[in-house]
Order: sequence, then structure tokens, then C-alpha cells
Amino acid sequence: MTEIVHQILTDDGDIPNNGRLPLILYKGAVDVACDDPDGAFEDMFHSHGWGGGWRGGVIFDFHHYHAEAHEVVGIAKGRARIQFGGPEGPVFDVQAGDAAVIPAGVGHRRLDDAPGLSVVGAYPPGQSPDIKREHEPQKDAIRASIKAVALPASDPLLGADGPAVTLWRTP
Repeated sequence: MTEIVHQILTDDGDIPNNGRLPLILYKGAVDVACDDPDGAFEDMFHSHGWGGGWRGGVIFDFHHYHAEAHEVVGIAKGRARIQFGGPEGPVFDVQAGDAAVIPAGVGHRRLDDAPGLSVVGAYPPGQSPDIKREHEPQKDAIRASIKAVALPASDPLLGADGPAVTLWRTP
């Protein structure tokens, strides 16, 4: 059974985060005991309308966020320590089979360099990521952009009834 953890990460003054949409972490979301765990994540994301993604071992080792897109990352192989929300934010240990749905504006970075990591990322239809870092100028414009990012029609792992729909649409 998949364990789902969610947490609101508020503006830290530099990293805007997202005070209305929680970060959603799925522990054991995908059975990676198959020939192509990267493909298993891609198939799941695509089946729920999320695409425009990537494969690889990259989760940047610097705090960054997206002001124009929500993002899902699936851990297909290996493990990693990821910090969300900026330098004072929570740290999660993730491993093969886990996934995170990261709302627009939420900072994230990889803290370790353990070998063997393979990650699959995707975005809701019509959204593509920009990359913003700490200490960006024009913070008011960035925060306005984050608020304008459309909510997805489906959760990338659980579809129309998943947390990226139910939690994100709750007033």
C-alpha cells in the first residue's frame, strides 16, 4: 500500500514555495521490480495526462523551483536525500518506487550524491518548467506567476481522485 505524506511549505522570504498547495510525497507508489522502472513511471504519468518530461539521474544540487509549472518526479532506481522548501525546509529520504508531486514555487534540491539514481519527471498538459534559483530578482512577478499556474486535471499517479486533485482543490 502506498503511503502518502503531504505538507504545505510557506514562503521563506527567498524561495516562494506555495502556501496553498501542499507538496505530496508517495512512498512505494510504483513497483520497480520490473525490466523498465523508468518506463513504469512514464507510463503511469502519461496515463494520467502528465508528460513533457525527462529521464535521468538529475535532481539539481542547488535550491531551485519552477514558477510556471507543477512537477512530478519518480525515483525509478537508487535513493536520494531531497530537501524541499529552501535551506530550512524538511528533508526526505526517497528510494526506488517513491514519487513527489511538487507544486509550482516549491524549492527542492538533492543533498547527496549516492550513485545509481534514476529519476523520471513530468508536467501537466500545457506546462513546461522554467528554472528559478535562490536570490532571484523580481520576486513579486515570480510570486504572481506561481499563483497563476493552472491546477492539473488529474494526479499523475492516482488520476482524477488523487491528492493533486482532492487536496489542491480543497478551499
